[in-house]
Amino acid sequence: MKAKTITARTPDALAQALGLSGVEAQEWQVRHALLKRLRQIVVEGGLTHAEVARRGGSSRTRVTSILNGNLDNVSSDLLIRLLAALGYRVRVTVSRVDSAA
Repeated sequence: MKAKTITARTPDALAQALGLSGVEAQEWQVRHALLKRLRQIVVEGGLTHAEVARRGGSSRTRVTSILNGNLDNVSSDLLIRLLAALGYRVRVTVSRVDSAA
């Protein structure tokens, strides 16, 4: 059986294609935004995965997996901890969505 290819052009479309609920989609988007910034910091800083792991109190294997985009069983807390260990602060903005009323 051949797998059907789905193209998602927005995070919302991808979340819907994956069958995520609205809440799960929001959590997924937050984790991916944190991951994107973490990758950028690692590349720009010329940091090794081992260095990020050491500073963040995690294993190199786990950090490598995360930086390769595997966010299975990875909490936002862990991503925030890694960013903080690299000297960054995460700010959160909360805004009301009209459809949530």
